Amino acid sequence: MRITPENIVKAINNLPRNQWFDYIGEHSKGKIQVVSAQLPEGPIVIKRYDPSRKQTVISAKEANISGNMLWRVANAIQPGVPVNIDRVLGASYNTRSALETLLAHTPEFYWCLPGRIELVDSTSQIKRGHKHLVWIPEKPHRNGVAEKYETDVTISEIPTASAVYEAIALPDTPVDNGMDIEAKRRHLQIQIALVIIGRHFGFRTWIARNDQGLTYGDKKVGELEGVIHRLEDEKMLQAYPDAVHAALLIDGIWFEGDRFMPAVIEVEHSTGVTSGLSRMKNFQDRIPPFPTRWIIVAPDEDRDKVYREANKPQFHSLKAMYMPYSAVDELYSLLQRRSVTPDMVNDKFLNCYLESCIS
Repeated sequence: MRITPENIVKAINNLPRNQWFDYIGEHSKGKIQVVSAQLPEGPIVIKRYDPSRKQTVISAKEANISGNMLWRVANAIQPGVPVNIDRVLGASYNTRSALETLLAHTPEFYWCLPGRIELVDSTSQIKRGHKHLVWIPEKPHRNGVAEKYETDVTISEIPTASAVYEAIALPDTPVDNGMDIEAKRRHLQIQIALVIIGRHFGFRTWIARNDQGLTYGDKKVGELEGVIHRLEDEKMLQAYPDAVHAALLIDGIWFEGDRFMPAVIEVEHSTGVTSGLSRMKNFQDRIPPFPTRWIIVAPDEDRDKVYREANKPQFHSLKAMYMPYSAVDELYSLLQRRSVTPDMVNDKFLNCYLESCIS
């Protein structure tokens, strides 16, 4: 099960409009009221004041809970797993405690105080009293009331694992049908991550022909280890020149040896998902039914759009899968930090990072 910003906005929109909600936790004295919640994905407008600071209802100020903030929180939530909203959002957003409080008053969320393992002078200690939210959709409570969930769970917080990308040299003008520079930069970062992920699994990677001349670090993309230089030289495709032509602009294709094609991948950063699905379908129609995965890689906030487009009748044969950017970064970061080699894992491990789009 997953929760989306739309689920969060709907739940908060259903809270009583004229009610002032107390911040959760023993030491917070502030009060919050929902002014509006724009469906489907925010923003949410609130009013808040703090009586302990001699503020009053009359002096309550409005503030926004943005769509980006909702996405970051939604991506961190799993059923039954306590989540620290401050940790998810870091120092960003001065309405993070307000969002935490409002969620705790919706029926499927509880607040809880799990233990936290802290390392002090090489000795582990369990500290109590760190406030978390937990999503328990199968056990809803009364709307508008914050319920505490008693748990003996203890959390060992792992330091944030960053996915590090080298410098990318791009032209100063828009590229690829008007895609702006920063969008193209992120698009290429994801392609590079896919090359490196593929290499760890023993795959060679075809990168779209028009991207191979771009510079990553001190090399052209086409010169990176594991990147295929000429698609027409791949033995699997030598008998299908029309398929080769159809695949030249596909963002990424993984090959394993001369007999397997583990995945065909389109990265959709700011362009329509339909264009990527259409390129993959065009390629599929020109090759034998090789067993493979047809994957759309796109920002986490585009999940619903990917699912919607992938389920259109013309794309059913792809049985498309979705890999959110966060999953790419997570897997790429793991492989950067750990010495994973092809003999340690098989490509089925990749399925842990993929979602089936077919409903």
